[in-house]
Amino acid sequence: MLEIKNLKVSYGAISALHGISLSVPAGSIVTLIGANGAGKSTTLRAISGLVRPRCGEILYEGRNIAGLAPHEIVKRGLSHVPEGRMIFANLTVQENLMMGAYLQRDKKVVASEMDLVFQTFPRLKERVRQVGGTLSGGEQQMLAIGRALMSKPKFLLLDEPSLGIAPLLVKTIFEKILEINRRQGITILLVEQNANLALEISNHGYVLETGNIILQDESSNLRQNSQVKSAYLGG
Repeated sequence: MLEIKNLKVSYGAISALHGISLSVPAGSIVTLIGANGAGKSTTLRAISGLVRPRCGEILYEGRNIAGLAPHEIVKRGLSHVPEGRMIFANLTVQENLMMGAYLQRDKKVVASEMDLVFQTFPRLKERVRQVGGTLSGGEQQMLAIGRALMSKPKFLLLDEPSLGIAPLLVKTIFEKILEINRRQGITILLVEQNANLALEISNHGYVLETGNIILQDESSNLRQNSQVKSAYLGG
């Protein structure tokens, strides 16, 4: 569904990605793990059009989307849940969700997607009139994912969904990510510092180190890999 070929991204004179290649099959969860500054978030930002690649291809459903405007990429069914959640703190839960449906003109579809979000995250329904900035970190993450789901995506980019969230809610968030993948059939590319959790729910993993992919394998194999264990799994 998504194939990246020789992707290079720079911020001015600083090279962030040095020609990475990876693929995400339809219906799967693929994870990118690595230390801070490895290039994980940059990869997602390049896919969603927030940064322009220096060279390389980003093939989504067979079409090269590299360099397209972010709203054009959303139109094609690809949504990005950014690191730090980036919700609209001064808007209510409902208003935040409506922002995710800004490209959708059919009110019935919007209502249907809203119901689906509330089924996935019942806590958001309980807080539908609450201002986003007053939610807990975990609830804000639910809202950020819910907002992305409002665009009716086929593919989700998730950037650090466990960041700054109470451990109890982290488990809930990851259960919901699995549910979104399995029940709704949405393909997911997951960037996550909690490598244990990421490899637990994903099918395949890539290890990024200073802008290069140094390792890739089935997630179950990566969890047993001594190099991965010592560097990322605390083993």
